[in-house]
Amino acid sequence: MSLSLAACGALGAASSSEASPTKGNDITVGVLMPEATNTRYAEFDYPIIKAKVAELTDKKGKTVYANGEADAKKQAKQMQQMIDDKVDVILLDAVDSHAIASMVTKAKDAGIPVIAYDRLAEGPIDAYVSFDNELVGEVQGRSLVEAIGSGIDTSDKIVMINGSPSDPNAGQFKAGAMSELNGKVTIAAQYDVDGWKPPIAKADMTKAIEEIGKDNIKAVYSANDAMAGAAIEAMEKAGMTTIPPITGQDAELPAVQRIVSGEQYMSVYKPYPGEAEAAAEMAVTKIQGKDIQFDALATDKVDSPTNKDIPAQLVQVVALTKDNIKETVVKDGIYTVKDICTPQYKAACDAIKLK
Repeated sequence: MSLSLAACGALGAASSSEASPTKGNDITVGVLMPEATNTRYAEFDYPIIKAKVAELTDKKGKTVYANGEADAKKQAKQMQQMIDDKVDVILLDAVDSHAIASMVTKAKDAGIPVIAYDRLAEGPIDAYVSFDNELVGEVQGRSLVEAIGSGIDTSDKIVMINGSPSDPNAGQFKAGAMSELNGKVTIAAQYDVDGWKPPIAKADMTKAIEEIGKDNIKAVYSANDAMAGAAIEAMEKAGMTTIPPITGQDAELPAVQRIVSGEQYMSVYKPYPGEAEAAAEMAVTKIQGKDIQFDALATDKVDSPTNKDIPAQLVQVVALTKDNIKETVVKDGIYTVKDICTPQYKAACDAIKLK
């Protein structure tokens, strides 16, 4: 399940110029992120994008940042402000992919290219960079099947805690997971969590325990780490002394620590540097008119509900378990061993030789 980055060879493609730039290095890239519950956007994605834009523009280009905090209307206002401020290009990670379509059209009418980041926004976007979302779900589902082991049976009851209905990625994660779970287990309860909010996930998990019985849940599919943590809290509060295998996504630090301690079975590590750097390079090459480099970056095609054959780069993912923490998040500089192995987790780190 450990896969290499797609199109990684294209990341250095902008080192030469095959076209006369429409703009020089003095450009402004607007970056719109969707929510603050997931720490990755502020801690990883944006800083990497900012640094890459500076690198590609000889430190003359700049970025402006806004976070929609899971509020589609707030994000629309933020995007309008960027349009009014006449940024050169917008990287958009939509709170609501459908609701933002009219703003994408406004940007297009104003001559501002919009590149969808991480989530596929509707409307006339110019390109899309994200992870292979169905593969994310497949990796999660396959991991859950492997965690249950050779004794897996179609009567085994699984709880599914899926992502937000307003996020198109959530449907792709679910579809990928179901492709691995269908016919192998029974989905005894399934919830779509509005806004990916952990308190809602916790309440849903509590309801599932009450309806299914705490001794009858064989495993839990959680679409991301924040909701996995909430589901674990619900199970512990219900008196479940042994937490069944539970998935996650995003490799957040608390999740990595839960994996070390055995509370959480796995997470999906999405190499943020690859995605963020690709997005920054796509933005810069797009606005500078470097069409050949741009095409080299966006070798895939995707369809949204409103547009077809959108140029895209889909980055592959890695199943993160206690067996490959050092080779993934530590090696990539996401966390240090010291970050992970705090006094509370030192014994668990020693047990898996994470030093």
